[in-house]
Amino acid sequence: MVDVLVCIKRVPDVGGQVLLTADEQAVDGRYVGFTVSNHENSAVELAIRIAEATGGTVTLLTVGPAEAAEQLRATLALGAHAAIHVEADPAALGPADIAREIATVVTEKEAAGADYDLILLGNDAADTGDFQVGIRVAYALDRPVVGGVSAVEVADGSLTATGAGTDGEVSYAVPLPAVATVLEGGAEPRYPTLKGRMAAKKVEIETRQLAGAPSGAQRVRLTLPPPAPSTVEVLGEGPEAAGAVVDLFERLGVAR
Repeated sequence: MVDVLVCIKRVPDVGGQVLLTADEQAVDGRYVGFTVSNHENSAVELAIRIAEATGGTVTLLTVGPAEAAEQLRATLALGAHAAIHVEADPAALGPADIAREIATVVTEKEAAGADYDLILLGNDAADTGDFQVGIRVAYALDRPVVGGVSAVEVADGSLTATGAGTDGEVSYAVPLPAVATVLEGGAEPRYPTLKGRMAAKKVEIETRQLAGAPSGAQRVRLTLPPPAPSTVEVLGEGPEAAGAVVDLFERLGVAR
């Protein structure tokens, strides 16, 4: 039996133009909805598969505003069993603060007899780009960590995590308990069922307060990359453009 803790974050659901807040510290979410990042959705899917295969459990953990309960409920509907919500203002928190809160929850749960064999996180935050949390959690708990993986398997007290390396796919084997950060793409997230949605409404979310004073993000600012340049080549009009089209196909390597 493998019990998995998955850490998720409430982030703006940005499908179009990205806007920053006036202080350039975060993505402006006032005009969009909120969701869970694709990295974390893949982590949840991997956790559910492990729990189903081993008879274990999946517990969700988020550190964020009261509204983040919405994301916990939505993710519980996928098949997770329990949820923990550390209520806090995300604007006041940095990666070190988040990692400390996660590690505190895990330590206190272990002292109470609830051990998490595996902790999964998204590889980086979809809104701020923070990628430190998983590594900091592992160091705080003195656990092995594998970052940027797309697949995980658990067997015989060991975690096998697979990701992309410079020369192809690479797999790492580390003993449990362990930490891994997940990239999207390796596991296709499932959709919630009506039964799952109904069950999620009945789950009592454990609510906690911050264990320590936040030190803040300590970032200077976020920046948006310039839009990708685009060019248009006019090949001609009507039948007279046929020759230019053939030449273009040849340059692209698609002409016979």
